[in-house]
Amino acid sequence: MSLINEVVSEVDQVMGMVDERQLEAAEKLIDKNKRIFILGAGRSGLMAKGFAMRLMHIGYTVFVIGETITPSIQKGDVLVSVSGSGKTGSVLDPSKKAKDDGVKLVSVTSAADSPLGQIGDATIVVPGATKSGSGVKSIQLLSTLFDQSVHITLDVLCLMLSRRDNISNDAAKAAHSNME
Repeated sequence: MSLINEVVSEVDQVMGMVDERQLEAAEKLIDKNKRIFILGAGRSGLMAKGFAMRLMHIGYTVFVIGETITPSIQKGDVLVSVSGSGKTGSVLDPSKKAKDDGVKLVSVTSAADSPLGQIGDATIVVPGATKSGSGVKSIQLLSTLFDQSVHITLDVLCLMLSRRDNISNDAAKAAHSNME
């Protein structure tokens, strides 16, 4: 088996384990009348930023925590936090604070029983290997399998949202950057 086939097989295995009912629970929390905030660190943070961009393309008011133009998060907002281990302090601590302040939390992690997984109003488990060794084992380094699978999982969630909200590809394209 080629390396490409092995990697695709790993991603396919993880995606087969993602519970679509968890995506549906997250979909119910994400509403165009609410501001959506995104949080993640490192490579998980990069996957989260990709999700933020896709939400913007389909008409959501979305902010990435840590960016200079991000306003304060408030009761009634939604926070989507991504951490493979579910223990990353720079993700977990602000997520706890936001939840305590009345923010709805969508947790994306490799382990439902992780601290982040436990506090989510909706938790999406993406059981790809992480740098700590949890999740489906992988030939790939660090959290690559988790990152790849989170990217696909959050893209599926965006597709669900776009279908629910009747957003066409042309509408999404109209919101795409024209400064390239």
